[in-house]
Amino acid sequence: MGLGDFTDSVLRDVEGLGARVNEALFEPTIRLGVTGLSRAGKSVFITSLVSNLLQRGRMTQFAAANDGRLRTVYLQPQPDDTIARFPYESYLAALTGPTPFWPQSTRNVSELRLSFRINPSGLLGGLRGARTIHLDIVDYPGEWLLDLALIGKSYREWSDEALQRMGAQDIGVQVAYQLEQVDADQPMDDVAIQELAAEYTRFVRDAHAQGMSSGAPGRFILPGELEGSPVITFAPLPPLERSAKGAVWREMERRFNAYKSEVVRPFFRDHFARIDRQIVLVDVLAALHRGPKAVDDLQTTMADILAGFRPGRNNWLSGLLTGKKVEKILFAATKADHLHQSQHPRLTALMDAMLSQAKSRAEFAGAQTQAMAIAALRTTSETTINHEGRQLECVQGRIANSTKPVAFYAGNLPKDPSRVLASAQLGKEEWADFTVRNQDFDPAILELKQRQGLPHIRLDKALQFLIGDAL
Repeated sequence: MGLGDFTDSVLRDVEGLGARVNEALFEPTIRLGVTGLSRAGKSVFITSLVSNLLQRGRMTQFAAANDGRLRTVYLQPQPDDTIARFPYESYLAALTGPTPFWPQSTRNVSELRLSFRINPSGLLGGLRGARTIHLDIVDYPGEWLLDLALIGKSYREWSDEALQRMGAQDIGVQVAYQLEQVDADQPMDDVAIQELAAEYTRFVRDAHAQGMSSGAPGRFILPGELEGSPVITFAPLPPLERSAKGAVWREMERRFNAYKSEVVRPFFRDHFARIDRQIVLVDVLAALHRGPKAVDDLQTTMADILAGFRPGRNNWLSGLLTGKKVEKILFAATKADHLHQSQHPRLTALMDAMLSQAKSRAEFAGAQTQAMAIAALRTTSETTINHEGRQLECVQGRIANSTKPVAFYAGNLPKDPSRVLASAQLGKEEWADFTVRNQDFDPAILELKQRQGLPHIRLDKALQFLIGDAL
């Protein structure tokens, strides 16, 4: 590098630092990460959040909107030119049209920026003008977040864990047996490796479709632009004491390490390490419906996801010098509208209990955490029906191929969440003394009034926890 090149590099660094100082001090940015496993409702959550910030008639528990400090909110061009813009307008159209339907699930990283004009508060508020705060909402697949746990693992360690997980699932027993019989010390054969990887990938995607985790790298489920590349063409193999150079085991190990260096670390550096507030969406009701093994699997998966967070407190230098930490984490049990409101405290308590260890670690590091039952888009209304002499508290809403609202009773969650977790940890096949049913509802046909965003349950309370202090 010549002196001129070095000088240009230094100047660019100084200019970049100056821009970040200016943003941190005068127009601060809050980066809110939104994640969760597939079908937890990330796309709907972001669409409803933006809708209700632009039209704040339903945001009574969002303090800045309720007390008049929030003057206006408007969409801005996103700051990152290399990241897709979250398609808010098309998703809103899908949910509010004459025949509403669910928008497409998250399949890649996307982003949206909202800017707030905030009236100052306090004794000297009248002496200062309104200030601008930016909210960057970053949407990314929760499956990719699982990869952060791979950074500290060797190929041998990952293979052991993956084969054990496969062998514990009915749909994985045969595939695990095939992989354990491979002579991994044989010379590397690219066609054979592709076949092994294809078998493993089929298992991973079948398990995912059934709501079960597999311990696989996240890009096996949502490969994006990496589909078919060597970096996601590998599989777990039983350990070898030694393997020859050029052997199948060595090539699998090389590709696993390349996945960590070429896929996982850039994702962490470019996206995840810049987030300072985080909401994790969890479809607890679907897991309860599938039974104790699904709940135990979900608890393990969520612990793996949360192990990737860097919780703690930020100061104004954090984002400039060392990278941000996640200051607040909200664990949200989604689709609360599928239960009568009398059941919501029990759903919240279960969410809290499932993540107690992860929450304790985050709080020890200085982050604030909270569990909550929410519905980013309310699709049902509540009703009471008489069934065999009992009054059942139900919800009713649209389902596929039905012209009228259908009443649905999800069951009764236990008051004590430890009963749920105990059955899950013991590997029971079904719940002993309660039943939880799950129903897929279509979006309700809406007639929105002026200044009203999409109907929701506790979205305003969730937002107050996540960013209220920054406003």
